[in-house]
Amino acid sequence: MLSKQEFTQTWSSLHNDAPVVGAVAWWLKISYRFGLVATLLRISPNVLTLLGLLAAAATAFTATTWWAVFFLVLSLFCDGIDGSVAIFQQRQSAWGATLDSVVDRISEAFWLYALYVIGVPAWLVITLWCVASFQEYARAKLVSLDVTDIGVVTPAERPVRASFLFITLIMWQLNLPGVFALSVAFLVIQISGFLMVVRYARSQLH
Repeated sequence: MLSKQEFTQTWSSLHNDAPVVGAVAWWLKISYRFGLVATLLRISPNVLTLLGLLAAAATAFTATTWWAVFFLVLSLFCDGIDGSVAIFQQRQSAWGATLDSVVDRISEAFWLYALYVIGVPAWLVITLWCVASFQEYARAKLVSLDVTDIGVVTPAERPVRASFLFITLIMWQLNLPGVFALSVAFLVIQISGFLMVVRYARSQLH
């Protein structure tokens, strides 16, 4: 079983020696404790990944109820904790990383389908998903080309995309105006994020 220090050092080394301070340090404390609980309950990282997928599907199928907000939070939590549990249990693997990446894309499709259910046009929902997927694919391609330092954090990372959906679902439940306008504005943000990754990729590969 890893100590807290060993866990933190391993996480940092797997994220390009990222500093463990502020919100990251706070999150890793939670991750470490949940890793202990998951280990005692014999819950594997891949089970958490699949649980996150099921929660994402539930978000879509309950989009018109307050349950969607709960399932969205559960989906994001499982997605954020599975990698940390893998570190804690010393079960990191290429298969687990691949499964996590594929499930992320499917989960986001379910998240955005929830937008369609509450009335956001299909063309906008599909475009949001495509741009997010292009951004993640570009990152994955850079890694495959041995660019280990991705070097750019965009304004449309996965937690931000989840936060956008969280706000949108609450706005719809409260019958507040602006769901469509917010979706269009976030599409602009996502496109800018994708272009940031493309520019960085060009600077590294040119």
